[in-house]
Amino acid sequence: MLLQQIATSIAATAGGEAGHEELAPLWAEPWVFGAVIFAILVALMFVTLSYTNLGRRHEAVDEHADPHRQHPNKHDHGQGH
Repeated sequence: MLLQQIATSIAATAGGEAGHEELAPLWAEPWVFGAVIFAILVALMFVTLSYTNLGRRHEAVDEHADPHRQHPNKHDHGQGH
């Protein structure tokens, strides 16, 4: 049944003007789309690179064990008491 529908649709598209479809008009030249996408990606790359110094702003500080936290850190092996 499905193969018959596929064969019918292929036969319907093959008859008459097969392979002659008019393309949708573009509002700019094709190279403009590539240039705009490239510029957007370069801008996003610079935004990403601007956040690389966040890990180097301050020295790492050990977190103190707070027994009143809702989900206390169970990995301090009793050193926070």
